[in-house]
Amino acid sequence: MMRSTTASKKIAACENAAAFSSGEIVRLRRALLTWYDRHRRTLPWRVAAGERPDPYRVWLSEIMLQQTTVKTVAPYFVDFLARWPTVEALAAASLDDVLHAWQGLGYYARARNLHRCAQAVSHDRGGKFPESEEALRALPGVGSYTAAAIAAIAFDRKATVVDGNVERVVARLFANEKPLPDSKASLRALAETLTPNARPGDHAQAMMDLGAVICTPRRPRCSLCPWFSQCAAHKRGLEKVLPRRQAKPARPLRAGYVFWLIRDGTEVLLRRRPENGLLGGLMELPSTDWCVGGLPLADAGHAAPAEASWRTLPGVVRHGFTHFELELTVLAGKFEETVGRTIGANEGQMPCWCRLDRLSDHALPTVMKKVVEHALANGG
Repeated sequence: MMRSTTASKKIAACENAAAFSSGEIVRLRRALLTWYDRHRRTLPWRVAAGERPDPYRVWLSEIMLQQTTVKTVAPYFVDFLARWPTVEALAAASLDDVLHAWQGLGYYARARNLHRCAQAVSHDRGGKFPESEEALRALPGVGSYTAAAIAAIAFDRKATVVDGNVERVVARLFANEKPLPDSKASLRALAETLTPNARPGDHAQAMMDLGAVICTPRRPRCSLCPWFSQCAAHKRGLEKVLPRRQAKPARPLRAGYVFWLIRDGTEVLLRRRPENGLLGGLMELPSTDWCVGGLPLADAGHAAPAEASWRTLPGVVRHGFTHFELELTVLAGKFEETVGRTIGANEGQMPCWCRLDRLSDHALPTVMKKVVEHALANGG
């Protein structure tokens, strides 16, 4: 059978991949949408068949879903909508309130960009999201994937949406054996050959659902797949090993000291992290830098928020970030008004005292919640 010129060029560029004719591609699209119409997932941000999606809800869900599971995101999404039902309401909220509501979702730069984006859409665009991928990418925190998802799902624009689920489905359908992440470009090219002109939003969500429910990482349910008979990986017995992945390098271990400074037995010292960088804008207990190999205890005193009789609490607090592992040793001390230098004078990070029973009022990242629990459990 004849292949379309564009599809043939893209498929030919994809190493180790099977090829489908233009007619087969049409049948694949049709089979996927038929399956989706019967088996689509019910999600808080997804409208019923035939309803027009709200761009605000689509955008909010896509930002939350970056590097986070559907199960984790769902209650946060419902809570955000209850607090801020429109983009204008979210734009009018304080960043502190947004960060506080975001606690537990991680990757806090998303929350800061979420707030900035809401303000940009509300103030500069009259509360209306742009429809094109190019205009969407110009918004804070909206990258290529998110722009494509919003354009396709919210505005039914033809756009190819490729996340981890879609990469897995495409790698198996075409039996592309080139390992990730080097195969990302070829998998995108293959996914583009599948994207239809009609119902691109439903197609994008169908691809995601197929990867999440049927074409799962370890135990794909091939007999229930609408592409069962066409899947090249299944024909070759490769469905459980694709996509191949390059070995990940070990994450380095960083270490540091964190200061648990108590005043009058009821308050602990907090400070705000700088807006830019890891955990930007969140509250934390003062700490040293987090360094590979750690710091000598003697050097930790230079970073202390005040002079005090510091004692080392037993054990360490461990936490994993995307690119490194962290171990924190907790130093506990009591603050005396008449002793030492001014708190925070060498930090410039807005220190404040917080009652121990009001810590939940502040946007503390997970690692700092672990420190609080550790300090309270070990006599801090």
